Amino acid sequence: MVEQILRRIPSLNEGERFVLGIDGLSRSGKTTLTEKIKKKLHKMSIPVVTYHIDDYVVEREKRYHTGYEPWYEYYFLQWDIKALKEDLFKAIVKESRLVIVEGVFLQREEWRSFFDLVAYVQCPREERFLREREETRKKIDKFKERYWKAEDYYIATVDPERQADFIVKSSL
Repeated sequence: MVEQILRRIPSLNEGERFVLGIDGLSRSGKTTLTEKIKKKLHKMSIPVVTYHIDDYVVEREKRYHTGYEPWYEYYFLQWDIKALKEDLFKAIVKESRLVIVEGVFLQREEWRSFFDLVAYVQCPREERFLREREETRKKIDKFKERYWKAEDYYIATVDPERQADFIVKSSL
């Protein structure tokens, strides 16, 4: 699949940019796919810069115990949406190179237009859950009330598999 994605990335002239989004739910394999793509690009001597939306997670007090349901806090309050749009995505528009942005919920309406190509990493919930540390898996209620409800919302409202240019299947 990496080769198929790379074939869709055009050769860039001076001053041009191309933004590849690597979308997928938590623990689906987004970072692994990003690293594989970066490694191939490096071997081809193609410069690339990578951004992670998790670098824009807000302080804990802004995303926990806010009075909203936990899933809502995760989906709508986890990241500084304004900073992502104004700082990261508007900065990317000014880049003149190949850019990879990796993160969960990338195809939200607020961000989708910034991408030239999106790969969605598909992995069943059960497999993703097994990728969590054993200690983390003991907090199953947090997954049910916070993460999985937010993921279900994203799937129902955005339909990321349908919108993505590529589906990459990930498994253990």
